[in-house]
Amino acid sequence: MKASTKYVITAYLIFWAMVLGLCGAASMAFHAPPLVMRWLSNLCAWSPTIVLLVMFKRLLPGITVRDFYKNAFSGRLRPGLLALLAVAVAGGMVISALLTGLLHSAQGKDLAPLFSRGSYPIPLTVILSLLSGPTGEEAGWRGYLRPELEKRLGFWKGAITGGVIWAFWHTVLWFVDSDFTGWSMVVYIISNVVVMTALNIIMCCVLEKHNNLAYAIWIHLCFNLTYCFIQADVWFYVVMTAVFALLAAVWALARQRYISKNHSN
Repeated sequence: MKASTKYVITAYLIFWAMVLGLCGAASMAFHAPPLVMRWLSNLCAWSPTIVLLVMFKRLLPGITVRDFYKNAFSGRLRPGLLALLAVAVAGGMVISALLTGLLHSAQGKDLAPLFSRGSYPIPLTVILSLLSGPTGEEAGWRGYLRPELEKRLGFWKGAITGGVIWAFWHTVLWFVDSDFTGWSMVVYIISNVVVMTALNIIMCCVLEKHNNLAYAIWIHLCFNLTYCFIQADVWFYVVMTAVFALLAAVWALARQRYISKNHSN
C-alpha cells in the first residue's frame, strides 16, 4: 500500500474517531456548551495535520518538517490574487444565498432570512473559523496529498481525486451535524462533494503557479467564514453546487489559457 493511501485512511479513521469519541462524549455525557463543542470540533479538524506529523518520516523520508513547511509556503503572496480569491469564494457564497432567495420568491414561498449575525461575536467567529479547517487541514490535504496525487495521477485526475477524498473525509459530519433527512440529505451530500471538489480544483490551479499554502488557507477561510453568516436550506445547497461548479470551470479555463499562452511563447 502506498504511503499516501495509508495517510488518507489514517486521517479518515482518526478524524471519525475524534468526532464520535471526543465530541460525542462531550455532548452526550458532559452536555458541553456550544462554544466548548466548537473548540472540540476545531481540534478534530487538525487531524490531517496531526496524522501528517506523526507519520512524517514514513510519508516524506529524507526531508525535515521544517523543510516541508518552508517549501509549502515558499511562493510569493500576491495581494491582488488574494483579493480575487476572496471575491470569488465569498462572493460565490453570497450570490448563492441571494439566488436562493429569488428562487423562493419565484416559488411563492415566504422569503426566509438569507443571512444571520452568526452564533458568536464577529472577532470570535473569525478566530474560530481560522483555527479550524483552514489551518488544521491544509498542511495535510494540500501541502502533502496534493503533490502526491499530481505525481501519480496528473493534474486533473489528482485535483478531482483530492477533492473527492477531502469531501468524503467529512462523511461523519453529514450525519451527526446536519438536520437533513431523505432526499434532502442526498442533495446535501452531493452538494458537499461537488463544492469541495470545485474548491480543491481552484486551490490546485492557484498552488500550481503560486506555491504557497497560504492561498489554500485563505480560500478555505473565505468559504467557512462566509458560511457562518448564511441561513442555509436545501435549495441553497442546490444553487451553491451550480455556482461553485461554474467557478471551478472558469478557473480551469483560465489555467488552460495560461498554459496555452506560455506554450505559444
